[in-house]
Amino acid sequence: MKIQQKSFNNNEWHQVAETENFNPLNVQLVFVFGERKILEQTQTYEYVRNLYPSAEIIINSTSGEIYNDMVYSGTIISTAIEFDKTIVRTTLVTIDNYLESSNAGEQIADALLDDDLSAIFIISDGGKVNGSALIAALNEKTANKIPISGGLAGDDARFEKTLVGLNENPKEGQIIGIGLYSKELKVGHGTMGGWDGFGPEREVTESKYNVLYTIGDKAALDIYKEYLGKYAEELPGAALLFPLSMRITEDDEPVVRTILSIDETNKSMTFAGDMPKGALVRFMKANLDRLIDASASAAQNSLEPFSKGAELAILVSCVGRKLVLGQRTDEEVEAAREVFGDKAIMTGFYSYGEISSHNPNARCELHNQTMTITTLSEK
Repeated sequence: MKIQQKSFNNNEWHQVAETENFNPLNVQLVFVFGERKILEQTQTYEYVRNLYPSAEIIINSTSGEIYNDMVYSGTIISTAIEFDKTIVRTTLVTIDNYLESSNAGEQIADALLDDDLSAIFIISDGGKVNGSALIAALNEKTANKIPISGGLAGDDARFEKTLVGLNENPKEGQIIGIGLYSKELKVGHGTMGGWDGFGPEREVTESKYNVLYTIGDKAALDIYKEYLGKYAEELPGAALLFPLSMRITEDDEPVVRTILSIDETNKSMTFAGDMPKGALVRFMKANLDRLIDASASAAQNSLEPFSKGAELAILVSCVGRKLVLGQRTDEEVEAAREVFGDKAIMTGFYSYGEISSHNPNARCELHNQTMTITTLSEK
C-alpha cells in the first residue's frame, strides 16, 4: 500500500505526505474530506480526478478535518491509496428522506457482497439518513460477518445540509459503499466514548424512531432536566455535555446517543440515532481527560489484528466531542498518534455519526460522541 496526501488550505493545494514509490496513475481509491462551503466554492473533484485518473473518488463534507496530527476547519484533505493486493469496488444510493435508509443499506450490501470481500466502508449523508436503519440493514444482509465502518458527513456545527459524492462533485442525500476485496488486507476497528455515566439505567417506555417520549413513568424531557439541574437552563446547547448511553438489551454493549433537539410542548427529545422502546438508557456527562484517553484506547483496539502496525488510520470523531473539547480537540488526535507511532498515515473527519463495531467479533453499530478508527494494512 502506498499513500499520498494533499491539503487545500489558504486557497492553495499543498502536499502533506507521500510514501516511497507512490504512482498516482495506479491509485484505486481517494478519500476527500472537506468543509462544506469550501467544497461548494471549489472544483475539488476536477482537481483530484486530474491527479488520479483511474481512482474511485469519494468526497464528503465535514465538521472538521484531521491530518498532520491536528484538527483543521475550513480546509480539504485528500488521501490517495495505491493498493498492492486489494481490489476496490464502490456503489452509490441516493435517498430523499430517512424512511429510505433501510432499503439503501440492502442495496449497498447486494452490490458489494462477493467471496473475497474483506471490509465495507460507508460514507453517508448526515442530514437525511437514519443511520441506525442503514446499519441494521447492512448487518442483516452481511449476516454480521463483514467488518463495516465509516461515518456520516458533517456540516461544521451548522446542521444545514451535508454533501457526499462518488466520482463527481458532492450532493445532498447520497450514500456510498466501498468494498475492499483481498485475502492479504488486514482491517482493524476501534471505537470509544470516554463519557462518565451517572444515575441508574432506566427503560424507554415510549418512542418513535429517534424521538424519545417517556423514560419509565416520566416524560423524557422532564427527567432529563431533573438530572441536569442548573444546566437545564442552557438547553438545547447543554445537551452536548450530557448525552445518553443506550442498550437495546441487557446483553448489548452500550452505544452513545447525541441529543439533537428538544420539544417543550411534547416534553420529548430527538436523538441522532434510534431509541427503541424497551431499550435501557443512562445519563452521561463529559470528562475531558477521559474523552482524550478514549481516543488512545480506540487506536489501541484498532491495532489488534496487526503484528507490525497499520499503514493507514482513518479517524472519524463526533462533532459533539469537538464542541465539548474546544481548544483541547487536537489532543484526541495526538493521543491516537502516540499509539500508532510515526509509521501510519492518518486522515479523517468530524462527523454527524460514527460507524463501527465495538470489537472485531461484534456487529456494526451507529455511534454518537465517539472516536472511531479504522486501520488498514497489506503488509
